Amino acid sequence: MDTSAQICLIEETLRSMNRCWTESWDEPGLRNYIHPDAVAIVPTMPGRLEGRDAYVAGWRSFCEAAVIHEWRETDYKVQIYTGGRSAVATYLFSITFSLGGQVQTMRGRDMFFLVKGGQDWLVVADQFSPEPLTG
Repeated sequence: MDTSAQICLIEETLRSMNRCWTESWDEPGLRNYIHPDAVAIVPTMPGRLEGRDAYVAGWRSFCEAAVIHEWRETDYKVQIYTGGRSAVATYLFSITFSLGGQVQTMRGRDMFFLVKGGQDWLVVADQFSPEPLTG
């Protein structure tokens, strides 16, 4: 089964979703990419974010507190499962932002589990973490 078209669509879905919070705060747009029962594990909060509302609220809090100067995604890897109905996508990211008057750059990795909802891919799970320091 040739999955190249689905892989391209998933990558574009994630890029579009990320533009909803990195280029300007577009809450309705972001909500369209998140499954109602989504779960996220993020390094800045204990436990997990459960449900679309909590997921979106987490990004809203960050966007209200920070000014994003640059966002980059690289090195995508997408794996399709269950006959094209689910997928795991990973990429590396770099973000530069101002928070509390200080400019910071974070490099990390993001992993998503997505399911096909009609014609669209929805994020069901997200885990991101900073890239470990080396050396």
